[in-house]
Amino acid sequence: MSFVVRNVRREDLSQLYDLARQFTLLNLPAEKRLIEAKIEKSEGSFAGEVDRSEAEYLFVLEDLETGFIAGSSMILAKSGTPKSANFSFEVQKRERFSKELGIGFIHQILRLKSNTDGPTEVGGLIVDRGYRRRPEKVGRLMSFSRFLYMSLYPERFEKELHAEMAPPLTEEGRSEFWESLGRRFTGMPYHEADMLSSTNNDFIRSLFPEEDIYLCLLDSRARLVLGQVGEETQAAMHLLKKMGFKYKNEVDPFDGGPHLGCPFNDCLLIKNMRKFTWAEAEAQEYGHTGLVGYEKDNEFSCLWTSYALKDGKIFLPKKACEALSLEKQATLAITGYDVNP
Repeated sequence: MSFVVRNVRREDLSQLYDLARQFTLLNLPAEKRLIEAKIEKSEGSFAGEVDRSEAEYLFVLEDLETGFIAGSSMILAKSGTPKSANFSFEVQKRERFSKELGIGFIHQILRLKSNTDGPTEVGGLIVDRGYRRRPEKVGRLMSFSRFLYMSLYPERFEKELHAEMAPPLTEEGRSEFWESLGRRFTGMPYHEADMLSSTNNDFIRSLFPEEDIYLCLLDSRARLVLGQVGEETQAAMHLLKKMGFKYKNEVDPFDGGPHLGCPFNDCLLIKNMRKFTWAEAEAQEYGHTGLVGYEKDNEFSCLWTSYALKDGKIFLPKKACEALSLEKQATLAITGYDVNP
């Protein structure tokens, strides 16, 4: 109970900026002006004041002992709209056979795909380097929190969930896949093109080839990283697959990282969500452990804790109640891999 995940607040700006400087991510750019805009949009999204197609929910991980912001994650309510399509390469197989020579090949091909009626995307999960591999498994807490929130407001999200996994990059931060393909069609370095796509990605449709691309024509280093994930992303992918996410036979058009998907109602954490009234008392023993969340007046917070259930009520340790700032008759949501009370 040393950590809580909650919706971002304006006073988090400075610490979020410091966190963003550790990484090179579109979801959390290291520019205070852009982070401030994301915080403002997130506040409007949690309040239900932003159109569903444009809503973005930004969560932060707070160390309760120090007040330090040790991580963040996001939900994009809709990734792929008529104004801004979501692009990917669909990975397909094609057989070629010569009767005269008696030989054949099964080729992998890439086909550019655009989606203007896209799914809900979960992404932007980052943890401060000093908090990784801690026994509290804060990465798991950050990941789970988004699904608990979505289970409370299914009407705000799409019927399909989507996740884009970060691929392995070189020590210099270069994408071998981009160097072999994207750069040849755009003339831009990887990070410049990736950053441009966050505001206007029409150049993908204009400059990338419409024809199928045979993977065998790409550099061997590009082929090796296609559909793979970086070492730091493997744990996140494992968690998503455990929830029900599967590889969609699609990769990112910039870096070749795999895209995963899952029907909203089939996601294990969403299916397992249950609601109970807070008992306002401590139990003698706590037989369950899971993610417990509380939402009131557009303020959402959750944590990983032990709990007890009896007669439709939930009992929590005192520290968990204080961390969630519970009020009388509070309705709490719980979820986990094996929640079945």
